[in-house]
Amino acid sequence: MSTQASVRPTADGGHSEDIAGRAGAQPAPRLRQPISVVLGRYSALFLLAFFIVVFGALEPDLFLSASTFRITFSEGVVTAVVALAFLIPLAAGTYDLSVGAMMGTSLVMMNWFGANTDIPIGLVAVGTVVLCCLIGLVSGVIIVKFRVNSLIATLGVSQVLSAVTLKVSNNRQITGAFSAGFTNLGEKIVWGVPIVVLYLLVLAAVIWFVLEHTPVGRYLFAVGSNPEAARLAGLSTTRLTYGSLAASGGIAAIAGIIYAMRVGAYSEQAGPGLLFPALAAVFFGASQFSGRPNVWGTLVAYFALAFGVKGLQLSFGPGTFWIQPLFQGMALLVAVGLASRQIAQTKRSRRTQAAAAAAEAEQAAAPAANDGGQDAASAAEPNSAGKSVTTAKSVAAGLSVTAEESEKRPASDPATPGESTETAGVAVDAAK
Repeated sequence: MSTQASVRPTADGGHSEDIAGRAGAQPAPRLRQPISVVLGRYSALFLLAFFIVVFGALEPDLFLSASTFRITFSEGVVTAVVALAFLIPLAAGTYDLSVGAMMGTSLVMMNWFGANTDIPIGLVAVGTVVLCCLIGLVSGVIIVKFRVNSLIATLGVSQVLSAVTLKVSNNRQITGAFSAGFTNLGEKIVWGVPIVVLYLLVLAAVIWFVLEHTPVGRYLFAVGSNPEAARLAGLSTTRLTYGSLAASGGIAAIAGIIYAMRVGAYSEQAGPGLLFPALAAVFFGASQFSGRPNVWGTLVAYFALAFGVKGLQLSFGPGTFWIQPLFQGMALLVAVGLASRQIAQTKRSRRTQAAAAAAEAEQAAAPAANDGGQDAASAAEPNSAGKSVTTAKSVAAGLSVTAEESEKRPASDPATPGESTETAGVAVDAAK
């Protein structure tokens, strides 16, 4: 919106400038999004409703039963938590492919200490979370200090963790011999809902609040959108990368603890096998609601896919072990395709916004220069009109840098799905 600086006297005899709408100027028209984009933002909800209607009609006695819904939600909690673990570094533009292996590491440590020591299980759980946070920091050192691509670095860490868990478990199942009180924490039903689902909702709410309503979340998205612009704005991109990977490790450890509560045993398929459904959920969820990686889009996307798998399994009957990997692989391909399409749309939108911000900066600069000679005293102090011009120029510069950098990003480090254009805004906030 164009601005006008009106001069008015102040209590000390000087003048202050008031930013108001320029006479005769109209606000920039808001671009209407195509209906396909709007529908795409809520496609996971439509898909979930479609599965419920179709499979409810095909298998009403099985699919629509309360037990089916309860089992699907409770079985999906661990994978959903792994997806949330992957989401946090993704917001900062880092891919952590070790989340599945860290979940497996957490699970094997819980069961090994539960079966072979008398250490209180609560203390073991805390130690497991701390250990996985440290592993995340190690991944951060490899990525930041040694400049290794995040995909390669975390994939290598994942293989090392898999080797450690196989060595500790001797490639056999470990039963944790947990107390009844500990297992009850994962088996309770509260208000007709499995208690592990409530754990998931609480964790998701905390992550959502941090990402969407705190400076840390805005800084993470700024780094994920354009690390160089965020660095020039004064953000510590190194610390944010370390912190996101440490948080990812801690959340993956929580997934292993929840699995231990529910199952009470370790199996080698428990950890790495959850990575691909988690990836599908995060990338599909990135195209939902806000159009960037987000908590609620991830959860809705995951459970939409989970109900699709459950419906196919009930419809085909016994011997349908092949359905889940097939369905998840296809879902991952579609999700990445949607995310890639959205990245292209974001780049086009970013160029348009950069051009509009630059034009607005030029329009705001002219009246600010004319009004500057009205009072010599006011020229010595920054005024609101000057701040408006500086802000507009900063926004334009930030958006331009973001657009240019996104074009230059190497193919070896894919762009974050649904990249945010908030980098310039964060730059202005940081400069203040």
